[in-house]
Amino acid sequence: MKTKVALIFGGKSVEHEVSVISGIQAFMNMDTDRYDVIPVYMTKSNEMYVGDDIGKIESYKDIDALIKRSERVIMIGTGGQVKLVRFPAKRFGKNPEYEIDVAFPVVHGTNVEDGAFQGYLKTIGIPFVGCDVTASAVGMDKFIMKSILKDAGVPVLDARQYTLSDYAETDTLLNDVEKVFGYPVIVKPVNLGSSVGIAVAKDRAELSNAIDDAFKYATKVLVEHAITRLREINCSVLGDENEAEASECEEPMHTEDILSYEDKYVSNAKGSGQKGMASVARKIPAEIPDERREEVRELAVRSFKALGCNGVSRIDFMIDEESDKLYFNEINTIPGSLSFYLWEPLGVPYKELLTRMVELALKRNRTEKNLTFTFDTNILNSASFGGNKGGKM
Repeated sequence: MKTKVALIFGGKSVEHEVSVISGIQAFMNMDTDRYDVIPVYMTKSNEMYVGDDIGKIESYKDIDALIKRSERVIMIGTGGQVKLVRFPAKRFGKNPEYEIDVAFPVVHGTNVEDGAFQGYLKTIGIPFVGCDVTASAVGMDKFIMKSILKDAGVPVLDARQYTLSDYAETDTLLNDVEKVFGYPVIVKPVNLGSSVGIAVAKDRAELSNAIDDAFKYATKVLVEHAITRLREINCSVLGDENEAEASECEEPMHTEDILSYEDKYVSNAKGSGQKGMASVARKIPAEIPDERREEVRELAVRSFKALGCNGVSRIDFMIDEESDKLYFNEINTIPGSLSFYLWEPLGVPYKELLTRMVELALKRNRTEKNLTFTFDTNILNSASFGGNKGGKM
């Protein structure tokens, strides 16, 4: 019997469109001999839809029309099974139900990649592909992530985090950045990906503009020193916190100080069909010495395990060419295109990569079934609200 997989993409995120491309790529490459795959589109309001055209990229040229000819569903857990059921249910006639064994979220960004959606899936009781709630949340929070990786011996740049209360005193914030870092600096929303809201500032005016822009997307902003002579080297990791392996390394090409959203997606849209991140200008393998390649791959695996990741992630590193030092930059716990293009050079085709990700999800589910999550007690038999004391002693 085939495993039933709900492959979910979209969602309430500034990276919504990127997720649609990544999700449909994955849907088209799943092993249909092993899996019955249901593509599930999440709107920007997080409403789920299924239908004959949900898995076709050309349908997303007119999303309103796509939704009208598709069926809205919700995910429910009942009797030890999880189903996608029509919502709202018809009063008369059939209400189709779709049983699923595994959820496969291919989602990017805040609200969907940051542990929020993973928590929903865990509460429903469905095994799901990729990082768990904690790893997803930590992987999205650049400031917390740096603290964990420092403890694991992974080199990271020092950074400052600023909140909305700091933003209310903008001059004080700008003065602090100038005192701590000087220029240039890089400004980032603390929990976004795809280079959204990220900018390099070389003077106070640029810093002020970068801060304003970053706070449009997040309530916390990260500032760190910007490496002047920068090379970016990326590496994907596949596995879990116990066993993991690294992919080939890549060097993405970009037109500005950082790899922008336009570099990643917009400038590669023409003629690239639905290739997504696979269409970004890049060198694979990266033109780096063998010793540096192995250093990158070892640090990628160490970072992946330290953060408790699962499935496929992409680790982005920075090389300061003035000092020749290597630094961890960020992790993408659900990377664009699932970084399949970094595994193909090592003889792992996309179909096999997806299969191994599903197997890792099922492995984690089997492990968690052996854990104890309930404790039998008779405390409710003796509970009383006659006094003013609580039940905690």
